[in-house]
Amino acid sequence: MGKIRIGIIGAGRIGRLHAENLSRCIPEANVVAIADVAPQAAEECARDLGIPKTFENPTPIFEDRNVEAILICSSTDTHASLIEQAAEAGKHIFCEKPIALDLEAIDRALEAVKKAEVLLQVGFNRRFDPNFRRAQELVTQGAIGKPHVLQITSRDPEPPPLDYIKVSGGIFLDMTIHDFDMARYMMGEEVEEVYTVGSVLVDPQIGELGDIDTAVVTLKFRSGALGVIDNSRRAVYGYDQRVEVFGEKGTIVVSNPKPDTTVLSDTQGNHTPPLLHFFVERYTDSYIAEMKEFIRCLQSGGEGPVTGFDGKVAVVMGYAAKRSYEEHRPVRLIEIDPGLGL
Repeated sequence: MGKIRIGIIGAGRIGRLHAENLSRCIPEANVVAIADVAPQAAEECARDLGIPKTFENPTPIFEDRNVEAILICSSTDTHASLIEQAAEAGKHIFCEKPIALDLEAIDRALEAVKKAEVLLQVGFNRRFDPNFRRAQELVTQGAIGKPHVLQITSRDPEPPPLDYIKVSGGIFLDMTIHDFDMARYMMGEEVEEVYTVGSVLVDPQIGELGDIDTAVVTLKFRSGALGVIDNSRRAVYGYDQRVEVFGEKGTIVVSNPKPDTTVLSDTQGNHTPPLLHFFVERYTDSYIAEMKEFIRCLQSGGEGPVTGFDGKVAVVMGYAAKRSYEEHRPVRLIEIDPGLGL
């Protein structure tokens, strides 16, 4: 089978990361074009990775019959419309999260994908982390019996720039959205209700923008199982990403990986390496794995492991968490989208 020919829209940090992984780590893929509204970014990426075509406007990529799949790595406000254009052009699609911040726009994009009968995979890369994946497999195999409580800790080493926060959709749709997806993935069932408390404890300017930087979200799953997500925009010790699933027969814990396992012991105590600094370092393997899975699905014709529905549910959960915080009450997901079917 020949290589899958791919066009990439967006040559920023995440677009370049995917381009590097596809070009250097996945021989079954061939990146043939990249577009960015900043032409210099696309040209630099193409030069470094040997990508033959660059564009400022993605239209030529949609029109190129040789392009089989498109990666959408541009700004969030462009995702839904680009999905529609890609689907109408008959291209398979990988789109970074979120699909959109507007639920109607998500529905239109998913309808276009369904009509065109193309593959859509949403970029929740944490599902592909080998440790989280192993934990999920153990839960699915019944290693701890019926799960009772899920605990997710997700803390960034430092807040993103304020200009980014202005357009991010807020902490629940930017940061916690990964944890919402992880909760569904890890437990293998749907969340029916969320309750949120939050504060501005890291940077008052974040509060001035109408957002918060510290939050705790409780989840109630369909089975009655419970979940707790705690988020902070700043953990001074590094990028903190942990999961525990507690069940009737035991518990499964995923701790933070470190650069190495050396321990220095001296008169001051025991010293270990600091946590990895940020998501690119923490999830190096998972970004490669999700691209490998995308290519594998294109070659085999199978359904993607992270569907458009998965992408939509995470956004609905984000809005439910936001409403809960604003109204100081539990919020059921069907209040946000009665047609969700949960």
